Amino acid sequence: VSPSTNMAKPLLKIQRYFRRKPVRFFSLILLYLTAGSLVFLHSGFVGDSGPGARGGRDSPVASEMGSRTSLSDARGLGIMSRVFKETRRSGRRFGPPWMKKARQEAKYIGCYIDDTQKRALRGVSFFDYKKMTVFRCQDNCAERGYMYAGLEFGAECYCGHKIQTANSSESECNMECKGEKSNLCGGANRLSIYRLELSQESARRYGSAIFKGCFHRPDNVTLALPFSATIQNMSVEKCVDTCTEREKTLAVLAGDRCHCGFPTPLFSLHEPENEDMCLNRCHGEEFESCGNDEYFVVYQTQVQDNRCMDRHFLPSRAKQLVALASFPGAGNTWARHLIELATGFYTGSYYFDGSLYNKGFKGERDHWRSGRTICIKTHESGRKEIEAFDSSIIMIRNPYKALMAEFNRKYGGHIGFASQAHWKGKEWPEFVRNYAPWWASHTLDWLNYGKNVQVVHFEDLKRDLFSKLKGMVLFLGLKVSEDRLLCVEGQKDGNFKRSGLRKLEYDPYTPEMRANINELIRTVDAALKKRNMSGVPEEYMPR
Repeated sequence: VSPSTNMAKPLLKIQRYFRRKPVRFFSLILLYLTAGSLVFLHSGFVGDSGPGARGGRDSPVASEMGSRTSLSDARGLGIMSRVFKETRRSGRRFGPPWMKKARQEAKYIGCYIDDTQKRALRGVSFFDYKKMTVFRCQDNCAERGYMYAGLEFGAECYCGHKIQTANSSESECNMECKGEKSNLCGGANRLSIYRLELSQESARRYGSAIFKGCFHRPDNVTLALPFSATIQNMSVEKCVDTCTEREKTLAVLAGDRCHCGFPTPLFSLHEPENEDMCLNRCHGEEFESCGNDEYFVVYQTQVQDNRCMDRHFLPSRAKQLVALASFPGAGNTWARHLIELATGFYTGSYYFDGSLYNKGFKGERDHWRSGRTICIKTHESGRKEIEAFDSSIIMIRNPYKALMAEFNRKYGGHIGFASQAHWKGKEWPEFVRNYAPWWASHTLDWLNYGKNVQVVHFEDLKRDLFSKLKGMVLFLGLKVSEDRLLCVEGQKDGNFKRSGLRKLEYDPYTPEMRANINELIRTVDAALKKRNMSGVPEEYMPR
């Protein structure tokens, strides 16, 4: 008998056995796959061990003891978030040699101890066990207004604007980032913490409340802030909770007094003071500031301000058709949201988008000539289409931002993102080649053929929403309600703001693309000035 025949007999017996016992066969396959998954999970969670790992949550002992909790908890599910109150201690102002590669907007301040029961940074957090980078963590924390970003365990990102922990040895922040081996992202129970430079639109948070700033006491406190209470051992949390229970959008701390109310012309929050004027330690929390009799610390609670939420169709047919015209990705949907809240009337559209209708834009289903909406969204730029409107508000946005926003919408939906394959593939260069000239021609056509044109720059509207939106309401021929405008300021984002979780970590524009786009910017700038309008905002212009 040949050796091959001898080998075939056992295989034949196994085949016959599993043909008779299919359940056992599939059970063995399932056990095999499960064992492989556990090995993968173990390698992902334990990672590199270091001086800080012994006895920590990720040591072999801790992994075995916590297998019923930690391995089956939120980490394996990807991006998660928690919100807590934060406290701070100052840290050392130096960093390791590899810090030279970090972003200029953030300053490394050291390696800190972290505790799963009492986090050092207690804002939102998210995990990515495949692609975490220093940039990504910093960017997400900065976008949400936090002052600090901390990376731990190579894959975890924690945000906060106060630190409550002690320094640790630099050698204990020894784990490489999962998404970039050239940088370190903390260690086991150790955080690599950065202080962030916040942009103007960033909103600092305290748990779920948004920090609005330090403001001078209004002339008539009782009228401006109708509810107040004295709170023993005052803290930000106690005042925010008090005002949330009272269904007020503002929580205002004045020493041991907590005031609640809404933004009004009597207390508009348009003239913030230097935060040093509000420095007065809270009796109930060592690291928080509670303001004083003259200077109030203000937070916005999660209570919705309903003063601008009512919306309906126009009571009688509009005599004029007003276009809200923009290049795609220039903030048209956001502008519609602001206009509807500020005026109380629905906006319409030249098209129909079911996802927008389902999000509350009820004018979406009306024919654009129905006359029941206050203005009509359009991306059209032909002469015939433009001349069909009696007046127009033209939204213009920095083309570099507008092109990326529209590319994300095209391949990821209104609040989704294009995949890396789309950015890296042929789609992006082709998109820029076709859409960048349209960015310029769209504005030029509306300036040439539009009647009674008002230009609004997306960036100016973000910077000075109250006055710019007030100008748009007046242009639409309506009376301005300051209470409504102040209400809009408190809930300006709406349902169509992308999170920063999938922002690109590289510049997708080639030098050739930039040269072409910069020339288009100069052309639009010259056309605006020729119409005696202000040119494009400074940040558009090539450096």
